[in-house]
Amino acid sequence: MNVKPTIGVVGLGAMGLGIAQIFAQAGHHVIATDSVASARDSAKPRMMEVLDQRVESGKLMSAARDETLSRLTVTEELTSLAPAILVIEAVIENLDLKQQLFAAVEKHVSADCVLATNTSSLSVAAIMSGITHKERALGLHFFNPVPAMKLVELVATSLTNAAANSTARRLTAGTGKTVIACPDRPGFIVNRCARPFYGEALAMLEEGRSPSDIDAAMQQAGYRLGPFSLIDLVGADINLVANENLFKSMGGNPRYQVFDALKAQVTGGRLGRKSGRGFLFPDKVGKVPADATAIVLRIEATLANEAACLLGEGGIAMEDIDTAVKLGLNFPRGPFEAAQHHGFAAVREQLAKLETNAPPHLKGRYLAAPALEQLS
Repeated sequence: MNVKPTIGVVGLGAMGLGIAQIFAQAGHHVIATDSVASARDSAKPRMMEVLDQRVESGKLMSAARDETLSRLTVTEELTSLAPAILVIEAVIENLDLKQQLFAAVEKHVSADCVLATNTSSLSVAAIMSGITHKERALGLHFFNPVPAMKLVELVATSLTNAAANSTARRLTAGTGKTVIACPDRPGFIVNRCARPFYGEALAMLEEGRSPSDIDAAMQQAGYRLGPFSLIDLVGADINLVANENLFKSMGGNPRYQVFDALKAQVTGGRLGRKSGRGFLFPDKVGKVPADATAIVLRIEATLANEAACLLGEGGIAMEDIDTAVKLGLNFPRGPFEAAQHHGFAAVREQLAKLETNAPPHLKGRYLAAPALEQLS
C-alpha cells in the first residue's frame, strides 16, 4: 500500500482548515495546530459541516467524508509536526508573527521538511529570513475558498532549492490544484494583476461615472461580477489594505493609486455586504450603458499593461499569467487574451490617450510597459 506523506498545517482559520481539508481528501494524514484553543476545538466540527454539505448535495459519499475526517489530527504542540514532509503556515498577515512561527517550527521538523507560507501580501524571503535552512522555504498561496479555487501560486525565493520546489509542486498538484510558479514580488501574480480591475473603475468613478454603469459593462463582457460588486463582496476594508500595501511596496507608483473614494467607503463604514451598504450593494446593477465597449477596453487595457509590466520583470510566461488570473479571479479571459481580442495596437492607443488626459496625481499611471510595446 502506498502511504502518502504527512502534511502539517499551522493556523486553523478558514484558509488553514481549507488547506487541511484538501490534503486530507487527497489521502494525506494532516497534523494541524493553532495557538487559539477554540480554533483547535472547533476544527473537526467545522470541517464536518463543510463535508456534510457535499454529502447532502450528492457530491461526496459519506464514507469518503468519514475517511477525510479520520486523516485530520488536531494538536496543541508544534512538536507534533515532526512527521510532516511539508508544513504550511496559514496565520494572520503579520510579518513578526510568521517569522517567529517558522523559527519555532524548524526546530521540530526533519531536515528535508519543506516549509511553506500561505501569505498573500508579504515577502516570502522576509518571512523566512530567520530560519536556518532557507533553501527549503517557499510560498504556497492558496485562494479562498480553498476547496473550490483551483489555483495555487508557488513562490520560490532566490535561495529555494529544486528539491523543495519539486516536493511542494508535486504534493500540491496531487490535491487537484493548478500550481503556477511566480517570483517573490509584491502581489505575486493575481493580486498584482487584479489591481487595475478595481483601480481603473475607481478612476472612472472619480471622473463621475457610476458604479452601476461600470459593473454592467464588465458583466456584459463576461465577468461574473463587476469591480464594485466584487469590492462589495470581499469588503472595501480588505481591498483598501491590499491596495495600500501594494502602493507602498511598489514605491508609490500611480498604477497602484489609493483612491479617495475607497478610503471614504471604509471611513464611512460602507464596507459592502458585511456592513449592509457598499458601492452598489444592496442595489442591483442597472442597464448596460451605451459606451460599455469603451469601459471594457479601458479596464482591460490597464489589466494588460500591468500584466506586461510583470512579464517584463522576468521569471514568468504570458500563458501562466493568463491562467493564474482566470483561475484566481474567475475572469473570463486573461489580460493578454483580452489585449489580443482588442488588438495590442488598440490597447497601446487607449493607454496613450489616458496618459495624455490624466490628472496630475495620475500622471505616469498609463505609460505603456516596454514589454507591451513589443507585442503584436
